[in-house]
Amino acid sequence: MRKEKENVLLRLPKIILNALLNLLRDEDEKHTDRSKYQIAKEIREVKVTVRRLIRDFFLIAIGVVSAGFGLDGFLLPNEFIDGGATGISLLITATQDVPLSLMLVIVNIPFIIIGLKVVGKEFAVKTAIGITALAIAVATIPYPEITHDKLLTSVFGGFFLGLGIGMAMRGGGVIDGTEVLAITLSRRMGLTIGDVILVINVIIFSVAAYVLSIETALYSMLTYLSASKTVDFVIEGIEEYTGVTIISLKALEMKRMIIEEMGRGVTVYKGERGYGKTGYTEGEMKIVYTVITRLEVSKLNLEIEKIDPNAFVIMTSIKDTKGGMIKKRSVPH
Repeated sequence: MRKEKENVLLRLPKIILNALLNLLRDEDEKHTDRSKYQIAKEIREVKVTVRRLIRDFFLIAIGVVSAGFGLDGFLLPNEFIDGGATGISLLITATQDVPLSLMLVIVNIPFIIIGLKVVGKEFAVKTAIGITALAIAVATIPYPEITHDKLLTSVFGGFFLGLGIGMAMRGGGVIDGTEVLAITLSRRMGLTIGDVILVINVIIFSVAAYVLSIETALYSMLTYLSASKTVDFVIEGIEEYTGVTIISLKALEMKRMIIEEMGRGVTVYKGERGYGKTGYTEGEMKIVYTVITRLEVSKLNLEIEKIDPNAFVIMTSIKDTKGGMIKKRSVPH
């Protein structure tokens, strides 16, 4: 018995050493697995980001070509204008000997700066690229003059211009910065974004009636109506604000992303799982809800896809909101 105890005591250091080595080996394996997971996650995020950027810039490129065709092929030869920053550029070009391409850049510079502060850096960069590309397209692409019929010019000029603006918005930017100004003024003045845009355009068309002619101003109003309806059609009813409900097993990551990346307020509901792609399941789960502007929809979709490509996302149009944290919070970087 004494010898057995002595043998156990002699083997004890070896047993402890083997146990420590096994523990370290397990930790190394966990660390390796975690590193592989992190690497795979980062690769997937890069792929998603690159794919979305290619898609966004493709949409912006289509928007630039379409808007340039509406401007150079219809509106500019007939001295018609549109609403917003594009209308201001056309109005100055019609009354002064200044190239439209130059005015598009100059007039939109303040809106790009406002967009940088109100929406974010990515939006401002896309908007700057889109507006610069539109100016280059108008200056270099030999668009044909389609017609001098005033009614056709109003309708189809507005259509192609609105198509271009809508496609650019689908790509996460704009080629007419008036909406950015409207969002800012609506928050400070207590008006809806639609009201602000209406006031801006009433001023533009009133000046056009005085400087050009009442008839030209009236036809230009038809152009604006055609363009605005086309934009609404292209973006399929996305209004000033969009309510987003996210149902995902990674709700906490979604919540953190909305707060830290989007700078938006968020509400988390407690719900129960039901029937979905995986069949009927039971158990509690968290449901994330937030309200964003339509200019941020593209960025939010990108961030959601990075975290959980299988998330169930519901977007609803909201005319206006009151209270809560609607104003974007500055996010430290």
